[in-house]
This record gives sequence, C-alpha cells and structure tokens, in this order.
Amino acid sequence: MEFKKNIQIKNRKARFEYEILDKYIAGIVLVGTEIKAIRLGKASIAEGFCEFKNGELWVVNMTIQEYSHASYFNHNPKQVRKLLLNKRELKKLEKEVTSSGNTIVPLLLFIDDNGRAKLQIALAKGKKLHDKRDTIKDRDNKRRLDSIKKAYR
Repeated sequence: MEFKKNIQIKNRKARFEYEILDKYIAGIVLVGTEIKAIRLGKASIAEGFCEFKNGELWVVNMTIQEYSHASYFNHNPKQVRKLLLNKRELKKLEKEVTSSGNTIVPLLLFIDDNGRAKLQIALAKGKKLHDKRDTIKDRDNKRRLDSIKKAYR
C-alpha cells in the first residue's frame, strides 16, 4: 500500500457539459478513512455536484471508496460532504445559483502542500446541444492544425 505523491482527480465531463464562469478552491470536511482513501487515489467526482443547505455548501454524489485496511470504522462512500469557504464567497455563490439558475460543479480533487484535501469547484452554466457540437468541432480542428504543423516542421 503506497500513498501517491501527487493526487489530482479530475472531472473531465464537467468542462464538456458546462461553461465555466468562475472557479474557487474549497476545503472538505472528511473523516479519517476518507483522507486515506483519497491519498490512494480511490475517489471520483465525475457525478458530483454542489448544493446549498442552511447557508452551507455541500458536495453530493462524490464517491470516495472504502479504505481497504479499516475495520468497522469505515465511511459511507457516497455520503454528503461539507465544503469550507469564506462567508463572502458562500453568499456570492448562493446569490448566483438562486438568481440566475447556474450550478456549482467540482472540477478537481487534490492534496495541497500541507497534506489537506481540497476541491476546486466552479460556478457553471449548462451548455446546450449546439454548444457541445461546437466544442467537439473546435477540438477536432485544433487537432488537425497541430498535425499539419507537425508535418511541416
């Protein structure tokens, strides 16, 4: 059992499904076995989203698999986890979500230099089908241009 040095768990689907408006770094309230599982890279934020309850921000559907060396003190993999932000940031996010219909999605789960788990979240707006097609078309055009440039070097 070897802890990884550089943990970065990404939500690749978020950038395709949503238009990113603003980014924030939030701390996460975890129990003992959850941080150990994250350090092993046993987490997923692909289906996760954030919501407000009683003025606090919570991340829902973030999966942290059970820690293999724990006994009956293990955690629930799909439990709701509290995010830690400044009051000013929380009020701004809550106003944006309630007034304009935006959503908050997790982008990146990582371990900082002090060994704490952090979650990069983004205020996002859902893309329409034609926006997703434009994204795919732009990505394909960029790939073709890069291959043409490489051929003429």
